[in-house]
Amino acid sequence: MEKCCNTTPEKETKRHQHNHSEGDGHDHDGHDHSHDSGGQTIFQMFLPAIISFVVLLLGIAFDNYIKPTWFTGWVRLVWFLAAYIPVGFPVLKDAYKSIIKGDVFSEFFLMSIATIGAFAIGEYPEGVAVMLFYAVGEVFQSMAVTRAKGNIKALLDQRPDEVTIIENNQPKTMKAKETKVGNIIQLKPGEKLALDGELLSDSASFNTAALTGESKPDTKNKGEVVLAGMINMNSIALVKVTTAYEDSKLSKILELVQNATAQKAPTELFIRKFAKVYTPIVVLLAIGITFLPYFFVSDYQFRDWLYRALIFLVISCPCALVISIPLGYFGGIGAASRNGILFKGSNFLDSIAEIQNVVMDKTGTMTEGVFKVQEVSISSEFNKDEIMQLVNLLESKSTHPVATAIHNYVGDINYSIPMENVEEIAGHGLKATVNGKELLVGNFKLMDKFNISYDINHANIVYTLIAVAYDKKFAGYITIADSIKADAKETVDNLHKMGVKATMLSGDKGTVVKYVADQLGIDNAFGDLLPEDKVNKVKEIKAKNQTVAFVGDGVNDAPVVALSDVGIAMGGLGSDATIETADVVIQDDKPSKIPMAINIGKKTKKIVWQNIILAFAVKAVVLVLGAGGLATMWEAVFADVGVALLAILNAVRIQRMKF
Repeated sequence: MEKCCNTTPEKETKRHQHNHSEGDGHDHDGHDHSHDSGGQTIFQMFLPAIISFVVLLLGIAFDNYIKPTWFTGWVRLVWFLAAYIPVGFPVLKDAYKSIIKGDVFSEFFLMSIATIGAFAIGEYPEGVAVMLFYAVGEVFQSMAVTRAKGNIKALLDQRPDEVTIIENNQPKTMKAKETKVGNIIQLKPGEKLALDGELLSDSASFNTAALTGESKPDTKNKGEVVLAGMINMNSIALVKVTTAYEDSKLSKILELVQNATAQKAPTELFIRKFAKVYTPIVVLLAIGITFLPYFFVSDYQFRDWLYRALIFLVISCPCALVISIPLGYFGGIGAASRNGILFKGSNFLDSIAEIQNVVMDKTGTMTEGVFKVQEVSISSEFNKDEIMQLVNLLESKSTHPVATAIHNYVGDINYSIPMENVEEIAGHGLKATVNGKELLVGNFKLMDKFNISYDINHANIVYTLIAVAYDKKFAGYITIADSIKADAKETVDNLHKMGVKATMLSGDKGTVVKYVADQLGIDNAFGDLLPEDKVNKVKEIKAKNQTVAFVGDGVNDAPVVALSDVGIAMGGLGSDATIETADVVIQDDKPSKIPMAINIGKKTKKIVWQNIILAFAVKAVVLVLGAGGLATMWEAVFADVGVALLAILNAVRIQRMKF
């Protein structure tokens, strides 16, 4: 976030990305100024200001209280210059660089001529004080920016630090960053993949819920692409690295969000345009205040009117605005990132604050995106616990994700049960013999294949069904489905409290979508939709001149995310297309972060406008006093740097708020 009075706004385009690295000094219109702390400690950042403050206080004490005889003339000048240089030299240097590049009317220029002018008329303490407070404001801003960037980086960079690679048929642990393209990674069950690659094992099942939002885990076969962020579920898998660590999906996300400040909010853009016109006018007026009274005032004193002009310059400097407004937005981005919400630009904080409709996908957004047992219906003529133990043991012979859901439901597997002739029937299920009796576990096609009669209409049941038969008799069924997220109902309730309508669009069966929508209290729900159908539904809402935020996950949601006023990707490791198209990324898959994101947008906008009103109100009062000769440089210091500090503290406040 560059603090500059007259930066030309970057082209405001929703999908444009800027390749700035973290902490760089972005160069806009020749105005190069970084607010990254460069790895300095807080003490190091404040050290120049501390030195300046101590020397200034001693100088004021010598002037007004101790009054030594030697503290006059050139000694007094050198003393206050020693106080001025630690904080003033960097600003003078920035002013010089700006002028060389043709950017004359920067806040550096204003601060430089005001403070040099103060020295020229002998107002040394005031000149030092202006620059000292300005330097303290700079440090506060650097700290706020560094903190927000730290929040973002810590949140995003979740890759494992180390990986196990196979070298000369031996496993070897090494840093993930040092892994090269072509290395073979050994991925144990439960481990997260650190780099993108190609599967070398015959097959492996991965938890990709965060990547795609699909209900069931994804089984990959040899030669297929596997991505950083996928979690290996069952057996050991071998993956050949195809993409360098810094080019992986997670690195792209990190870069996208780190560059969030390239996308400016309309308020920020207006203030920068305003400052570009305002600053030269202020300089001309200051020149007028210095010389024009000569023609109208009988007792004209050049020194007095120059002092008034310098006061006018210091009061007029738009630092409070050009510091606090971008900082307010960056504070909002930082606060959001601390809560697992990644905004790609300050313009989206403004946009989300005005949202009237939230349109959401179902799977992986409002539901967990992983299979869980919903209901177990076993006939009374069978022992339910015994049947479930048999099913658990038989399913343990399979790598199907359903087996994991059943195991999680039943618990430990009883391996003491004598089970023989285990057979997997493709597309149907499993068959085995227990104590001489036939056990069948699978879909209803399996029941039909073995002529097992049953008395339920399975077509009316919306969930995935696992049928069980034992000893040639239908024993019952288990339903397995995506469960509604714990905070989904709270999400919809909070949206309604904000006056935001909730609509659900899904490719799932209409009966399932309606059931979930009814459970959550969603206003409108539509199922059996193709991606283009979702686009049409969002177009219908936008045709009513209403703003829309769409929340989705997988690649199929990318078109509708792009169409919406604010596109939100559910799942920080979502598909490349959705991540790059979305304006906001919710890292931890919690739908409750949707109303939180709206709330953060509203609070950020409120703080920004508080700062605008504060800056203009205080400056207006002190300008009137200054024009009448009633304000000294100290009042000017407060009107400029004091207000800037208050605005900065107000802007930083958002990072400490609880949402």
